[in-house]
Amino acid sequence: MSEESQRLRVVTDQDVVRVRQLVRTVSVAVKLSLVDQTKLVTAASELARNTLVYGGGGEVEVTRVHNDRRAGIRIVFADQGPGIVDLDLALTDGYTTGGGLGLGLSGARRLVDEFAIDTEPGKGTTITIVKWCR
Repeated sequence: MSEESQRLRVVTDQDVVRVRQLVRTVSVAVKLSLVDQTKLVTAASELARNTLVYGGGGEVEVTRVHNDRRAGIRIVFADQGPGIVDLDLALTDGYTTGGGLGLGLSGARRLVDEFAIDTEPGKGTTITIVKWCR
């Protein structure tokens, strides 16, 4: 799998906008369909905002990836925040700690092809998503 990465810090609302812009640019470059671009940008925006709001800020790494069959994008969101105490609950549709719609983690998971989360209370959270070209 070949890779080409870019990293962004996420410490302000403007950084969330920059993440969205970078994901859109890379999505076009790897030739994701317009629908898949929109899904990935939506998921990335939600997860970048979670990194800022719940994780206290962190880093996002956007990587162009290729396997034997196709191109895609892997995005890793990492923070050193409080972690997620009850991951099953946090991944439940409708669950929210912020007064929103509760579609954050579960919604982001539905919008991508691969979704992995590594979290531990007091140690932070890392979420990795991948979207492949069809």
